[in-house]
Amino acid sequence: MEKLIFPADFLWGAATASYQVEGAGHEDGRKPCIWDSFSKIPGKVYEMQDGLVACDQYHRYPEDIALMKSLGFKAYRFSIAWPRIIPDGDCDAVVNPLGLAYYHRLIDALVEAGIEPLATLYHWDLPQALEDRGGWTNRDTALAFERFARVCFSEYGNKVRRWATLNEPYCSAMLGYQSGKHAPGHKNLDETLRAIHHLNLAHGLAIQAFRECGCRGEIGIVLNPYFPRPATNSAEDIHAAELAKAWRSDVFTRPLFRKEYPPLVTGEMGCSFPVENGDMDIIGSPIDFYGINYYFEQIVAFDESKERKYSYMPQWQEVTDMGWPIVPFGLERMLRVMNEEAGGIPIFITENGIACADMVAEDGRIHDPDRIRYLAEHFKVCVEAIKEGIPLKGYFAWSLLDNYEWTHGYSKRFGIVYTDYEHGLKRIPKDSAYFIRDVMAGHGEY
Repeated sequence: MEKLIFPADFLWGAATASYQVEGAGHEDGRKPCIWDSFSKIPGKVYEMQDGLVACDQYHRYPEDIALMKSLGFKAYRFSIAWPRIIPDGDCDAVVNPLGLAYYHRLIDALVEAGIEPLATLYHWDLPQALEDRGGWTNRDTALAFERFARVCFSEYGNKVRRWATLNEPYCSAMLGYQSGKHAPGHKNLDETLRAIHHLNLAHGLAIQAFRECGCRGEIGIVLNPYFPRPATNSAEDIHAAELAKAWRSDVFTRPLFRKEYPPLVTGEMGCSFPVENGDMDIIGSPIDFYGINYYFEQIVAFDESKERKYSYMPQWQEVTDMGWPIVPFGLERMLRVMNEEAGGIPIFITENGIACADMVAEDGRIHDPDRIRYLAEHFKVCVEAIKEGIPLKGYFAWSLLDNYEWTHGYSKRFGIVYTDYEHGLKRIPKDSAYFIRDVMAGHGEY
């Protein structure tokens, strides 16, 4: 066994997202988002489940905050539901005072408990009214997001120290408009390219709005970079990995840090983005930190028959309940690359976790040794990264609660706290919650 020792100022937190935990889908002026609509399409979501009730955190947030405090968490990453704040979404729509009041209550309760709020402005719940006008394929959606961001900064800027603009725009663009696996479920390359650019633009506009509002604190973005490793050392497979990284990650990171789209995408892949004069300067507005969501690493090989010239290859590692390979050292590789690309700005791991087939044992506890092992292996990578000098400043476990896992509905459990869907949404801390408690307290051993 070895001790897992982190710096005294390392920020430990848990993470959730509004649509996945809040519920109250028909309450206090909230209107539908794209996931309310997508979940009604047969075959898109497990058993056509939706987030209208979810974990009911809208009503049970005091209980969840008390639970986090008892475990020793110092921060909570949540997202603000756009359709709760501006239900009709667009720039001329009415702001909903009941929606504003909810997040005041949540943030005030967090601060009172000594838990720092980290607010994400967009975690996939686009108001359906905006999707009806083109969603992220429409440049106006980026402008609407800017207003939404300004409303949030004005309301909560004196309480929230850290903000994230977008969560995983890769999923919003690629899964929403290319593969059709996520809401809104489209399959169109031109729409995908437009969505990529407008999400990037929305981020930049929000950064500029934050600076103009004179808000205290810091603002950044949360991405899920994909850095597949090549299947072999052949030049072809190495190039395949470069192509995969360019398409899945660099279309977001290169505009952020170099104010341009990756040449492999605009050149070799022949893709064109709807860039207007001044856009890249807006997108490249300086950020204060960078959030990384990491779950797994994949392997690619060159494949002439594929549109992007690469294919994913089988892996030998043990997999999670999602079928994702467990590759802790992929996180180490990612941290090194992102530290170099981002120029040494502070990094937070804003999501990391594992889905397991958790069950309540006869003793009433949830024993999840696979999750504990997964977390410990990734914590060891974090310790080593910090020793290397990588400016890793915090870690947020995904997720605080078992919750609505998008297309998987409630069939997958990522939480360190068990949500008992059959018995009133009772919360039961899993063994992994107590393991993280020990690590945060400086007593972690594995």
